[in-house]
Amino acid sequence: MTDDKYMAMALLEAQKAFDEGEIPVGAVIVMQNKIIARGYNQTEKLNDPTAHAEMIALTSAFNFLGSKYLPEATIYITVEPCLMCAGALYWSKIGRIVYGATDEKNGSISRPPFTQTGLSPFHPKTIVVAGIMNEEAAELIKRFFRMRR
Repeated sequence: MTDDKYMAMALLEAQKAFDEGEIPVGAVIVMQNKIIARGYNQTEKLNDPTAHAEMIALTSAFNFLGSKYLPEATIYITVEPCLMCAGALYWSKIGRIVYGATDEKNGSISRPPFTQTGLSPFHPKTIVVAGIMNEEAAELIKRFFRMRR
């Protein structure tokens, strides 16, 4: 499968969040061309500000593999990870991060200090790919906030 196909799967997770009144962010973790974990935002449902899609998917992947490191895995996230999720991704030593829409307000890469220094908040060996299915991911977020206002 291609990055677009896995991002489409992450968008299905984001739609679950949307349908439950959560900010629509979804994530899937892939190893050896198989989805090993999924997650979507559940901060309202769980009354937990750390229940982001990435955190839920990471915990599921760690439990599935029985390991705290994911150097052979790729995470597909519909929206750029926040600083909290970037920290978790850093410590997981995940091999690759692929995300859709940028988040200039809360994202970990598209805001200072990272835009000023060019540094990455992720593990030095982690490959980052941005903008996969950007329009679809951004539109879901925009639609969610239009409905809330």
